[in-house]
Amino acid sequence: MNQIWFALVAFAFLAVAGFFIYLLLELRRSTQAITQLLKTTEESLKPTLEELQLTLKSMRKVTDDINAVTDDIRLISGSTREIGQNFKKASEFFSGVSSEAAIKVSGLRVGIRTALEVLIKNLFFQKGGNQ
Repeated sequence: MNQIWFALVAFAFLAVAGFFIYLLLELRRSTQAITQLLKTTEESLKPTLEELQLTLKSMRKVTDDINAVTDDIRLISGSTREIGQNFKKASEFFSGVSSEAAIKVSGLRVGIRTALEVLIKNLFFQKGGNQ
């Protein structure tokens, strides 16, 4: 009877050992498959990551360019505002100058007319008084 038990235990031990050997072989195949998958994934991701880096650099350049353009637009709008203020001041100045010039011309015209009238009256009266 001991031999039957010994044979059953030996058979169970061999079955467990066979199962562990099969399990280790399957684990080895799974590990190799996972390793191959990781290599393939890494190889396919390298170009993608490089392209992503180039895209990010390109986007950074675009945003830098946009920032430069917005700064230029701010400068232009500030300059335009200053030009508008200068035109307004110049217009006010020339408006004042033209009204002053019109007043001076009008005054000069009246002065010349008055001087001519006085001159003509004096010439006629002196000529008329001497005759």
